[in-house]
Amino acid sequence: MALDEVAARGLVLLGCGKMGSALLRGWLAGGLPPTAVHVIEPQPSDWLRSTGAALNGPLPEAPAVALVAVKPQMMGAALPAMTALGGGRTLVVSIAAGTSLSAFEAAFGPGTPVVRAMPNTPAAIGRGISALIGNAQATPAHMDLAESLMAAVGEVVRLDSESQMDAVTGVSGSGPAYVFHLIEALAAAAEAEGLSPELSLRLARATVAGAGALAQETGTDPAQLRRDVTSPNGTTQAGLGVLMAELPDLVRRTVRAAAHRSEELGRA
Repeated sequence: MALDEVAARGLVLLGCGKMGSALLRGWLAGGLPPTAVHVIEPQPSDWLRSTGAALNGPLPEAPAVALVAVKPQMMGAALPAMTALGGGRTLVVSIAAGTSLSAFEAAFGPGTPVVRAMPNTPAAIGRGISALIGNAQATPAHMDLAESLMAAVGEVVRLDSESQMDAVTGVSGSGPAYVFHLIEALAAAAEAEGLSPELSLRLARATVAGAGALAQETGTDPAQLRRDVTSPNGTTQAGLGVLMAELPDLVRRTVRAAAHRSEELGRA
């Protein structure tokens, strides 16, 4: 099953908020005809209306893909609109945090191929990363199709088991918020040292963005990049002496808390 089959058979998108819109933008930019996309969205944006995608109309009988992009809290109310697509002819892809494969199998019925995907918010600028895991009915072709769809907004990795999804949620799913808070904290610290709020925020944003880009684009071990910046008895070493005493444990507890909440949502 290839993306040209999606164009021929159609794709149903349940929910078109920030992440759904990011995916739709990526698909359209990649050449998927807007007429192949059928969107279920009770509060469509002006942008969505302008895309040419079919909006809140009759669904195709057996689309290639049905992608669930609503928040877990809205799942119970939204999912019945598309459960008739279950049974095996349509691949169901979910980007809802904490909703298990078994929950979708129960909703869509036996024989339905299901893939869970966990993207993150940098998908809005095509710099996200998504993790995938499929159920027993998801064939290699289904997995390839899901990967092609999620690759429209960034990198894609595949997991070995669904149990890994909670850790992924805690690291990359929730991780952008941790980085944004780091920017806030750096800017506040710069202000405390006497810089203006505007300059503090500009320095903090560019430093975090530039360091992240350097780590990703060079592929260098981040520990080595840290050592490259750190001169013996210099300013960076003085700062790291404080940060490294507390940050590793703090980050471990942060990720554990987020992963634990993901586990709770999965049991709800």
